[in-house]
Amino acid sequence: MANAQPPPVLIAQGIGHLARTFLREVGGVFWFIVNTFQETFERIQHGRVPFRAASFFRHTQRAGVDSVPLVGLVSFFLGLTMALLTGYQLQRFGTERLIPGLVAIGFTRELGPLLTGIMLAARIGAAFTAELGTMQVSEEVEAIESMGIGPLRFLVAPRMLALFLLMPCLSTVSNIAAIFASSLICKAYFSIAFPYFLDLVKDSLLIRDIITGILKSFLFGLLIAAIACYRGLTVKGGAAGVGTSTTSSVVTAITAVIGFDTLYNVVYTTFYPT
Repeated sequence: MANAQPPPVLIAQGIGHLARTFLREVGGVFWFIVNTFQETFERIQHGRVPFRAASFFRHTQRAGVDSVPLVGLVSFFLGLTMALLTGYQLQRFGTERLIPGLVAIGFTRELGPLLTGIMLAARIGAAFTAELGTMQVSEEVEAIESMGIGPLRFLVAPRMLALFLLMPCLSTVSNIAAIFASSLICKAYFSIAFPYFLDLVKDSLLIRDIITGILKSFLFGLLIAAIACYRGLTVKGGAAGVGTSTTSSVVTAITAVIGFDTLYNVVYTTFYPT
């Protein structure tokens, strides 16, 4: 009896519980974004500023300027590795001139936004969740509400807008760092001069590749900020709850970025197969 399998009813109940929890979380984040936009635009319609400009610029500096070294360094090393490993394989067939286009397209359309999203989810998303979670636990959010200030437009909107606008910029930094690193590898190992390297990159890149990466960056920035702020404002259980929500925020944001990236690629290749 020790090795008895659970009945199918319990398995179905477990799957149903997981599905219900997942849908509840997705719905919670969706309405969180809708309510944030609604609260912000209502404030703008009344001719008043929804949040302080100093708060917005402080978050843009944290999410954007302070993240440039990390994003650039990681992308630089990954560009080196990608160019080196793919170059040796392509060299066997005498097609090493494909390296610049491969790295440029790979980072512009896929790796640049994806890597930037993962790094910002771990660095900025965790910080947003910890800050708002601490404010929620210490009842600062309730104090803001008691003063007639909407916490969503006052606390969430500047963070969400900062990450939404800075993600494409950081993705561009990632792309430039990786392409520059691959140019060094092409020059050192495959005798591809820098002017010829640039010509190969320009010949391989299309406008829609760049637009695809930018659209992904906007989407990832909105997702990361929304998930991080949602987890922070729904913290329960004191200081331990803040730690649990911060961990959950990072894991959920990274999973959401990868999942939406896959979904975007499936839809894109369905309508634009070439």
